[in-house]
Amino acid sequence: MMFPEDPLGLRGEIRIGGSWVDTTRDMLLREPITVTHGASRVGSLPDPASCTVLLNNRNGTYSPRNPRSPYYRKLGRNSALRITVPGAEPWLDLDGTTAATASTPAVPALLTTTALDVRVEATADWWAIGTGTLIGRWDPAGRRSWLLVLTDGMLQLRWSPDGGTGWSYAGRAPASLPVRAALRATLTTTGTVCTVRLYTAATLAGPWAQIGADVTVTASAAGIYAGTAPLAIAPAPVESGTTWLPIAGRIHRAEVRSGVDGPIVAAPDFRVLVPGTEGWSDSAGRAWTAAPSTVTDREPLFTGEIAEWPQRWTPGDHSAWVPLTAAGILRRLGQGRRPLQSTLRRRIPSDPALIAYWPMEEEQGATQAYSPLDGVAPLRTTGLDYGADTTMPGAGALPTVRAPASLTATVPPMPGTGWHLECVYRLDALPAVAAELIRVRLAGAVMATVAVTVSASAARIELRDVDDVVIGGYTATTPATLSDFAGRWNRFQLFTATAGGTTYVSMCWRDVATRSWWVWTTSATTAPGRPTQVTGAWGSGLGGLSLGHLGVFSATGIAFPATAPAITIYEGADDGFAGETAIARVRRLAGEEPILQATTRPDEASERMGPQGQETALTLLSQCVEADGGILYERMDRLGLTYRARRTLYNQTPALVLDYAGGDVASPLEPDDDDADLVNDVTVTREGGSSGRSVVEDGPTSVLPPEEGGVGQYEEAVTLSLYEDGQAQPIAAWRAHVGAWDEARYPTVRVLLHRRPELIPAALRLRPGDLIRIEHPPIYTGPGPLDLIVRQVQHVPRPRAWEMTLMCVPASPYRIGVVGDQVRGRVDTSGSQLALPVTEADTTLSVAVTAGRPWITSAAAPAEFPFDAQMGGEVVTVTAITGTSSPQTWTVTRAVNRIEKGHSAGTDVRLANPTIVAL
Repeated sequence: MMFPEDPLGLRGEIRIGGSWVDTTRDMLLREPITVTHGASRVGSLPDPASCTVLLNNRNGTYSPRNPRSPYYRKLGRNSALRITVPGAEPWLDLDGTTAATASTPAVPALLTTTALDVRVEATADWWAIGTGTLIGRWDPAGRRSWLLVLTDGMLQLRWSPDGGTGWSYAGRAPASLPVRAALRATLTTTGTVCTVRLYTAATLAGPWAQIGADVTVTASAAGIYAGTAPLAIAPAPVESGTTWLPIAGRIHRAEVRSGVDGPIVAAPDFRVLVPGTEGWSDSAGRAWTAAPSTVTDREPLFTGEIAEWPQRWTPGDHSAWVPLTAAGILRRLGQGRRPLQSTLRRRIPSDPALIAYWPMEEEQGATQAYSPLDGVAPLRTTGLDYGADTTMPGAGALPTVRAPASLTATVPPMPGTGWHLECVYRLDALPAVAAELIRVRLAGAVMATVAVTVSASAARIELRDVDDVVIGGYTATTPATLSDFAGRWNRFQLFTATAGGTTYVSMCWRDVATRSWWVWTTSATTAPGRPTQVTGAWGSGLGGLSLGHLGVFSATGIAFPATAPAITIYEGADDGFAGETAIARVRRLAGEEPILQATTRPDEASERMGPQGQETALTLLSQCVEADGGILYERMDRLGLTYRARRTLYNQTPALVLDYAGGDVASPLEPDDDDADLVNDVTVTREGGSSGRSVVEDGPTSVLPPEEGGVGQYEEAVTLSLYEDGQAQPIAAWRAHVGAWDEARYPTVRVLLHRRPELIPAALRLRPGDLIRIEHPPIYTGPGPLDLIVRQVQHVPRPRAWEMTLMCVPASPYRIGVVGDQVRGRVDTSGSQLALPVTEADTTLSVAVTAGRPWITSAAAPAEFPFDAQMGGEVVTVTAITGTSSPQTWTVTRAVNRIEKGHSAGTDVRLANPTIVAL
C-alpha cells in the first residue's frame, strides 16, 4: 500500500545531488516509519538515532546502480534522510552555511549614524563553537557598518565609523538562554565615545533584561558608517581571510530601528510568510529576498544518514522495495575510527606562526622523528629510547635519553626576524656538572649560536658570534628555584624580543602541573637572526632525560620587555586540558573534530575532567558523559550531537504535561518496579588516582537484607576521568542516591498525537533529559502527579496517525535543594513518627520526635508555614505546629495527594519535599 495523502503533513526527504527530494509518495506502509532518539540510561552514551522506512522501488528509482533511475550515481552510502511534519508557524531556516540568508537593499538614508537599536528573535545554538552572525550590514572592508554576532556564546555588536579596517566591538555572555529567545543591542555615540547595551527577552515584545552593565568603548572615529551594504539576516562576511558563518537555527523575526527605541526601518517577520516565499515586503515597506527553501515550517523528527541501499523484490517482479535504515552521526563515529592524537600533537600545528615541529611520539625502535609539516626534514637522533616515557599528560609516549645521545633538527627558512623555540622535557635530577641542554644555530645576525646549560648550582644562557666569541650571557645562580623544575614535566622556552638594535634572548621554565614559571634574559647588539638548526648533545649528566614536541615558531615584531613569550599554543594542551569541565571538553572536541557538530546546553557548571588521553572521539565523549552524569543525544534537525550537563536536569519545569484521566496517555501505562537500574553500593575511582565509596545503609532500597527491610547489595564500580581525587566520593554518593531511589521506571509512556493535536507543539520540542508530568494517574501507580525525565523519544508517524512513545525514569532524584527556597530549602527531620493513631478525617496529629531537633513551631517561625509533609504515602499540608517538646501537635489539611486513609501510631512522618544536596 502506498503512502496516501496525509492530513498530519508527514514528509520524507532524501538529499540527492545536494538538494532535498520529497520521497513521501514512495513510502510503503507494510512497516511503520519508526524514529528513535536518546539513551536507555542517563549518564551513558545513547545508541545512534535511527529511522526505518520502506520505499517503493517498482521502477528501480531507488537503485543506486540503475542507469535508468533519475538518481543514477546520485544515491549512495550516507545519503541524508530526514522526516518532518508541519510546525506551528514558518521561520527562516539557517543551517550554519552561507547558502541560507535573507536580505534587503541598503537603508542608510533611513538610519541615524549616531545611534542604533537592533533586535532578533531566534531559536538557535546559542552556545555553539565559533562566530555565528545574526543580522547586520557588514560587507568587506569599505562597506562595514554594524553586525550583531554570537561568538562562543557571547553576544557582540561590531561597528565601524568609516567602513574600513578600523572597527570596534562590545560583548557580554548571557548567563543562560532558553532555546527560543530574543536578543537586542543598542549603540549610542557621543563623539568617539560609544555606549553599548545588550539585552535578552522571551520575544521581541519584551520585557527586556539587560545583560550586565553598559559597555563603553572609545572608537577610532565618531559615528556609525552609513555605507551601501545591504541589511542581511545571518550574513557571511569575510574577515581576515575567514568567512564568518551564520548561526545554525531559526530566525522568527527581527527589527532595526533608527536610534534607540526610534522608528522601525526594517521588520522582517517570517512567522506570517507562506513556506517557500523568496520575496516579500515587510511592515516597514522594505523589500526582502530569501534563499530558496529557507522560509519553511517543517519540524524535523529525524535527520540521519542511509548507510546501505538493500534491494528487495518478489518473484516475477510484481513488487520491489528498498528497506532503508538511517542512523545518526553516532553510528559513523562508532565504526573503526582511529584514536585521536595527543592534545599537544593536535594543537601545536594549528598555530600559524609554526615553522618546524617534531612531536617525537614514535614507537620503540625508531631512529628518527618525523615532522607533520610539509617541507620539514625528520629529526635525526642517536641514543634515544623512543616510546619509553608515557607519563606526560598531554603527549603520547616520548623518548628517553640513553647517554651518550644526540639530536639534530634542521629548521627551514622562516620569514622576518624574531623566533621562539619550545619543547616539553622531564629530568629527575639536575647534573652536578654543567651540561648543555640545547643549542640553536642562527643565520643572518651577529649572534650565531644560543646555548643553554644547566647544573645543580646554576643555569646559563650564552650568546656567541660566528667566531665562537661570547657576546652576551647570563648565569642564574638560584639552584633552589631551578631544582623546583626537576623530577617533573616542564615546558622549556627560548625566545627573542627586540628594542632598537638590541636583541634580548630569554630562557624560561614552566611547570606543567603547577603552572609556576621562571625566566632569565640576556642581550646583545645584534639582530635576532633566524634558526637554521637545533641540536642536543647529552652525556651521562643528562641521562634519563625525556623530551618531545619540539617546535620552532616565527615571533616577528615582539618588542622588549617581553618577560613572557608571545607563543602560547602549548598552554592547556601540555597537561591534556586537565581540569576543564565536561561541557568545555565537549565543545572543544567539537571545534577540533567537525564531524561531531556538537553543541551544549548553556550550563558551564559540569564536572572537571582529567587529562584527555589518546582515545577515539566517541570514547572521549563517553568519558564526559560518565563523569558528569548528563545526557548526550543526537539532534533531530541535522547531523550532530547535543550534550546537556547533569545540572540542567535539576528542578525542571515540565516540558510536556499529560492528563491521564483526560485521555492524554494511551494504554498501557505500566511502571517497572524492578531492579534493572538499582545500585546501592557505589565505588568511584579517579583514573590514575584514589577512590570514593558510598553505601545506602537504610531504607527500602538499602543494602540491608530483604528480611531487614532492604534489598541486599547491588554493587557498581566505575573508573572515571576526573581532575582530582576529591571528586570521587561526592560522585559515588550521587550515583548511589540516584541508583537507590525508591520509585518505578516508566519504560513506555504512549501518546497518540493524532488524537491530541493540542499536544503536538510541546511534543515537537521534547528532547531527552526534559521533564514530563502525568497528572491524575491511575491509583495503581501511586499518588500523582508523576514527574518523569525522558530518556528516549520514539515517534511512529503513519498516515492519519502519529504515536509518540517515551522511555522515562523518575525525576524526583533531581529535585535538589535551593537555599532560601520555601519548598526546596527545608532540612528534613532526623526522625519523627505519629505518637497516636489517626483516622482519615482527623486534622490534628500528635507527632513524636525520635531523633534530632523538634519541628519548628508556627509561633516561632510563622513565615515557614504552610508546608507539606507525608505519612504512610499520604501528603498533608501543615498549617500550624505547637509545643516545643516531643510530642508536638500539628494542625494539617489531609489528603493533599488524594490519598485518604487512617494511620497507626509509629507511622513515619517527614517532609514531602526534603532537601536533596546536589552534586
